[in-house]
Amino acid sequence: MKIALAQLNYHIGNFSLNCEQIIKHIEKAKTEAADLVVFSELSVCGYYPHDLLERKEFIENTRQAIDRIVEVCSGIAAIIGAPTINQSKRGKKLYNSALFIQNREIKNTIHKTLLPTYDIFDEYRHFEPNKTFEVIDFKGKKLAITICEDLWDNQPTNNSFAKSKMYSKSPLEELSKQNPDLVINIAASPFSFDQEGNRKATLIRNAIEYKLPVVYVNQVGAQTEIIFDGGSMFINQAGEVIHEMRYFDEDFRVIDTCTSETKDVQPNSQAIAKINKALLLGIKDYFSKMGFKSVTLGLSGGIDSAVVAVLAAQALGAENVRVLLMPSKYSSDHSITDAIELARNLGIEYETINIQSIVDSFEQSLSPLFSNLPADVAEENIQARTRGVLLMALSNKFGNILLNTSNKSECAVGYGTLYGDMNGGLSVLGDVYKTDVFNLARYMNRHQEIIPENIITKPPSAELRPDQKDSDSLPDYTILDDILYRYIEQNQSPDDIISEGFDPDTVNRTARMVNMNEYKRFQTPPILRISSKAFGFGRKMPLVAKYNG
Repeated sequence: MKIALAQLNYHIGNFSLNCEQIIKHIEKAKTEAADLVVFSELSVCGYYPHDLLERKEFIENTRQAIDRIVEVCSGIAAIIGAPTINQSKRGKKLYNSALFIQNREIKNTIHKTLLPTYDIFDEYRHFEPNKTFEVIDFKGKKLAITICEDLWDNQPTNNSFAKSKMYSKSPLEELSKQNPDLVINIAASPFSFDQEGNRKATLIRNAIEYKLPVVYVNQVGAQTEIIFDGGSMFINQAGEVIHEMRYFDEDFRVIDTCTSETKDVQPNSQAIAKINKALLLGIKDYFSKMGFKSVTLGLSGGIDSAVVAVLAAQALGAENVRVLLMPSKYSSDHSITDAIELARNLGIEYETINIQSIVDSFEQSLSPLFSNLPADVAEENIQARTRGVLLMALSNKFGNILLNTSNKSECAVGYGTLYGDMNGGLSVLGDVYKTDVFNLARYMNRHQEIIPENIITKPPSAELRPDQKDSDSLPDYTILDDILYRYIEQNQSPDDIISEGFDPDTVNRTARMVNMNEYKRFQTPPILRISSKAFGFGRKMPLVAKYNG
């Protein structure tokens, strides 16, 4: 059987675009003599629509788009993903479904069984789980269609309704009893650098366990925080990856399940290269899907703003990036020259406003209230907030979206100023630990020096007081990031982390800083997600909880 795998970039709620893309690739599959063309999960409406699914007009628009797609499905069959109405009137109003279309008719509708409710996912909020299982007869073959569930072994087993006793069996376990010839899995599986290898391993394991070839179709593109990396593939029943499609890019491939062609797989690349691609895709899609074009950010001469500036210029074009240098009396000369050198290397527009007179005016106005108290974090934050005000003014006047440059290490421990350096319409590095920010800078310089070497090698500093260094307030980033990764991504307790040989005082202090700064993270802009546990939708913590663990 010849099957076309359509790995596309969808836009939530943009039914015209999504429908046109699907129809275009159905026609393309016809020209390449495919028997069947497969699209990803919720491809008609985009993944994930959240509470748009509660709006009648959204579901009606979905139905109309499906009708358009059905009309072109002659001479070929197609599998598309869409929400469908639960006609039984029991349970949730909708299903997350795969529609099998043939001869201008929806022949079969398969519903998703395992509904994820962990991390960024909340499907059981809107969908009713499937309780019946059937294979589809097509061209003499029995097809077992699943919706992302083939990846279930890679997901948490203690956080989901779908893992309750009632739904403990996987769809493949049930479908395999009907002796299918092929598994087709349509998915919306997002990228995370620390788990993306598990996806392929799980698919391979399922192919071997059930002795069935697997067609896996994922989507690509970013939907605000969530970044889908593609990597659709065909795996034979021996667990060999025969075809693997591109990552972080749209792709289309027709495979023949009956031939043993030469393997066509993607070359392995290091994690930092994938993170770089994910962030570029995240920025590009956020701006294109929101209708934005240009950006601004504060260029301080530090590593974080340097990396964000490079990503912005590469994703949007140097002509759409405008940066502002805002030195104070504490800014070192090399920070200013480093920032200028970077701006020139990138060919981006830059301007300079010395903020010292503005800061002085604030301090003078506040001096009667401060009653000659010694300078502390209040004065430091005035500098950060002054910069935030200037950047937002530039954003408002010229329509440039402000990019936030805070990294995950800073976000985790509250090393940032609300309404100052935490401003922004999109957080680019909020899920990237500081040590990986340095790795990104080195990766960006792999062919030529884009980021001045001095920016990479000098000790990190906020430059808000004389001779300030991040290490004055925080543990060394190599130690801090190891602790944070265990505490946040791996959900280890402080005692667990201490048992691995970390200093108890450092671990407990770090945990306290993470817990007490939840209120700050609650007010951050959307964060591009590149790990298995990003701040935002994927990590929901109460603001007022008393918790020392």
